[in-house]
Amino acid sequence: MRPVSARFLAAVRGSHRATAQALALDNGQTGVAPANTTELSIIDGDVRFDAKAQIRSTLALEVEGTGLFPRRASDRLAPFGTEIYVRRGLDYGGGQIEYVGLGYYRIDSVEQDEAPDGPIRISASDRMAGLIDARLTSPEQFGPTWTYGEVVEFLVVNAYGFGEIEWDDGTENQALGRTVLAEEDRWQFLDDLITSVGKIWYWDHRGILVIKEQPTTTTPVWTCDSGAGGVLIQMSRDLSREGVYNGVVATSEAFDTDTPFRSLAIDDNFLSPTYWYGDFGRVPRFYSSPFITNLGQAQRAAENLLRQNLGLPYSVDFANVPNPALEPWDPIRVKLHGREEIHIIETLTVPLTAVQPQTGTTRQQTGVLIGEA
Repeated sequence: MRPVSARFLAAVRGSHRATAQALALDNGQTGVAPANTTELSIIDGDVRFDAKAQIRSTLALEVEGTGLFPRRASDRLAPFGTEIYVRRGLDYGGGQIEYVGLGYYRIDSVEQDEAPDGPIRISASDRMAGLIDARLTSPEQFGPTWTYGEVVEFLVVNAYGFGEIEWDDGTENQALGRTVLAEEDRWQFLDDLITSVGKIWYWDHRGILVIKEQPTTTTPVWTCDSGAGGVLIQMSRDLSREGVYNGVVATSEAFDTDTPFRSLAIDDNFLSPTYWYGDFGRVPRFYSSPFITNLGQAQRAAENLLRQNLGLPYSVDFANVPNPALEPWDPIRVKLHGREEIHIIETLTVPLTAVQPQTGTTRQQTGVLIGEA
């Protein structure tokens, strides 16, 4: 969950005044207080997060359009590099406002049905879209002494000309250990490299490229409940096996070793409905990568991928009073009619107006055991 005060979390559960801002600005900034901005007057819109999508967050925005529709490439809303920083918060009165940053978004398209001064609809994507678009025009080779951090920085900055990157440990200083070749797909190469060391990656609310282990805690950061003082408005549930794996096999993929490194991660919790040795059956996913150079790395990759796919085939769709501090992979407590469950957020939609609820989907998680296949 993004950092907010205890006052903020308490106020969300009671009567409060919500507020939101959309600020157009030149690209390349980071942090939660960008400079040289143009505030847009919000009519409607939302930010949508998806933990498993290539582009983690997208923005749909409708603003007052008087004099704002772009005519030149240098105009503020022209889709040629301008970004929009979005935040939502609480107005406590007396000039006290606490905002939660929702991220930086590249303008993809601008539409106006009623020219010249009608509302403008903006579609925008987080900074991952730039890495997806920036396919390599010629191959790039990285030798065995290149570190993971150097490779990521080279490919990110080469695409953007800027880019602040934040690792959660010292993996960035480890050498590749073998020569690898990036051909055309910049994003796919980076995704494979980062997945191989057991990490996830995304552009966060500060505009920083975060590379980290997927959160494993099941301690809830928020309670989604009904009744007096509750925030739950509506909830639906479904059961499906689709997209549920209870094992992952990760192997190395290279010609410079006689015996490939191979590891299997399984759901070894006998209380889990997706228990590897239980009635659910064995449903493995297979992953191979040239970046895997030892058994420990294969284990970490298998564990990370299992966490992304593992979980009860029971999921929840919910609508609640918005808490914009929530984000994908956050564990939340779901309480309804005396029953409590811990779920992990997979998707989340944060409205930018006060009248719409926050919606999302979750999946309940189970345990993981790592070992050699």
